[in-house]
Amino acid sequence: MRLFDEMPLLVLDAAPDACGAGEGVNPRMAYCTTRNEILIWDTTGPSGQMGYELAHLYGHAVQVRHGVADVALREIRKRRDEEQKLRGWVTRQAECIAGVIHSEAGLPDIALSDIFEAEPMTDSHWGRDPLHLGPKVSIGIEARDAWFAIGLRGDIAQCAVGEFESQLLTEALR
Repeated sequence: MRLFDEMPLLVLDAAPDACGAGEGVNPRMAYCTTRNEILIWDTTGPSGQMGYELAHLYGHAVQVRHGVADVALREIRKRRDEEQKLRGWVTRQAECIAGVIHSEAGLPDIALSDIFEAEPMTDSHWGRDPLHLGPKVSIGIEARDAWFAIGLRGDIAQCAVGEFESQLLTEALR
């Protein structure tokens, strides 16, 4: 990936239980932070959906590899009563980063609501081994669409959400 260092390797035809995946994990692909790999076990989905899902996983990888996930986890542990809000911010930022990556890859602009009937990426799709224990977050397809669209404009500095600023993201750019 041209934008960021330390991006995960893609592992095509990964075993369905790779990195502790299994029931409750995204049926097509997931990001294993333990090994810094994006595991893909099903490539049969519609191309627009597949491109978005891959960009979304790279969005989480950027957060993990460049310190945003550490900041978020620290805040979640300190403020358990606000966990849903904080995880929602992480998800919104991942959507924005995904939009930037999608745009940088030269893929056509899309609206998520045009290619998905229901909110995508609400199941476990990133985290440490075992993946099946990863976070499950729903913010609604409208919020995902809005933050992805912000990212499609190509300015990573616009990916600040709530208390999660974009400074770590802008510093990570090559």
